[in-house]
Amino acid sequence: RYLLDGMDVGALSDNRLASIRNEKIGFVFQSFNLLGKLTALENVKLPLCYAGVRLREADARARKQLSLVGLEGREHHLPNQLSGGQQQRVAIGRALMNAPAVMLADEPTGSLDSKNGQEIIHLLKESHNKYHQTLIIVTHDENIALQADRIICIADGKVVRDERQVARS
Repeated sequence: RYLLDGMDVGALSDNRLASIRNEKIGFVFQSFNLLGKLTALENVKLPLCYAGVRLREADARARKQLSLVGLEGREHHLPNQLSGGQQQRVAIGRALMNAPAVMLADEPTGSLDSKNGQEIIHLLKESHNKYHQTLIIVTHDENIALQADRIICIADGKVVRDERQVARS
């Protein structure tokens, strides 16, 4: 049995599950998964379109989100016109559009240099603190893992370590 926000999602239709994913879970993919023919603004507002938000409101919210992730002025750039760090910021902006309760980030810094990687982690932690989200980061980078409140190590499909970190300021 699988409960999400108190709701048993095991028997829900594919459409209802897609709707719940759009509303409650933000995904930040290692490879960004931006749509190449859509601008940064269009990529960020995509979850709002699926949620049925009116175009004018979706536009305004997406512009604000791009500003929050440091991409004001890049709204009309296509993904191939953005650096890796900027593409990851677009992906994070998109993942945050519906203020999800859970944020899943798969190797969010894997293709970035250390400076951009640290900025992305800072952005994710800010979101976590501001919106009280559950933030799950999958990483092989020990420096990233050591910034977490809790580390769960998995090897060969089994949990081999689960520990809380000492609080940091």
